[in-house]
Amino acid sequence: MPRAATTDRLDPAQDLDFEKYRVELTGYCYRMLGSAFEAEDAVQETMIRAWRNIDRFEGRSTLRTWLYRIATNVCLDLLSGRQRRARPMDLGPAAVAPSSPGEALPENRWLQPVPDGRALPAGDDPAEVAVARETIRLAFVAALQELPARQRAVLIFREVLHWKAEEVAELLDTTVASVNSALQRARANLADRDLTEPDPTVDEDQQELLDRYVDAFERYDIDSLVALLHEDATMSMPPFALWLRGRAEIARWHLGPGSECRGSRLVPTRANDAPAFAQYRPSPDGGHEAWSLQVLEMSGGEIVGLNAFLDTEQLFPLFGLPLRLPN
Repeated sequence: MPRAATTDRLDPAQDLDFEKYRVELTGYCYRMLGSAFEAEDAVQETMIRAWRNIDRFEGRSTLRTWLYRIATNVCLDLLSGRQRRARPMDLGPAAVAPSSPGEALPENRWLQPVPDGRALPAGDDPAEVAVARETIRLAFVAALQELPARQRAVLIFREVLHWKAEEVAELLDTTVASVNSALQRARANLADRDLTEPDPTVDEDQQELLDRYVDAFERYDIDSLVALLHEDATMSMPPFALWLRGRAEIARWHLGPGSECRGSRLVPTRANDAPAFAQYRPSPDGGHEAWSLQVLEMSGGEIVGLNAFLDTEQLFPLFGLPLRLPN
């Protein structure tokens, strides 16, 4: 994304409208941290620090640049000395169904989804919008978590936000040579990652695919459901490290441990620039209760990834979803 125009420089008569930067800053912090909740907390801390130190802002840079400097420092502080967030596919080999999901990982170990509206700012330039969307998807954000924190920041500023090396060097209090070196190392570190991204654009054919998926899942017709999957499709269930690959294994899971999902209802939403569904399982006392947030990855007219995030008590309110559906 191109930088803000120079008209963004602070005018003494101009209101300090920090809020207009909240969504893009949340997207930046989410790419850095891999957590929607930590990203929102980091942006809030950025706003607080900015207000407390507004007397130090002299207008030599844009207000936007100054906020990004603060946000970067907040993120680097949060990332200091901790383990990276990851997807189950990054933690070990695929399991064979039916398997026990094992112990749940701590919340700070797994990559979280983010609602599109929280992290994707509106834009008029199709190229800018495309870059923002491509770099918020689960596979890309997971790859970013592989990088050391400062490399991560450099890559985002240079490759996603399209800042000049001189600007990044000034923001990070380093040299242009160091920025270029960090960018080169970041690119090399990501070279071995498969970042071929599914196409998230929902056209008529893809909408038909999604409709068929919902119909098959709600009828719990597993033969019809797995027929919509790529033969090497994956399924994961954070916060568990367990993940499966292939139609046969995914079918065996749904007919085994996953059979308690029979009778579920799906409510559409969006996450990480991908179609998503809130899954509600039948409740013993009537109605349906939140069970998972399903984020689907699609490519070539097939579903290539099923990601079921089970931390509904946190995620459903974030996505504006109720925890129960009435009868």
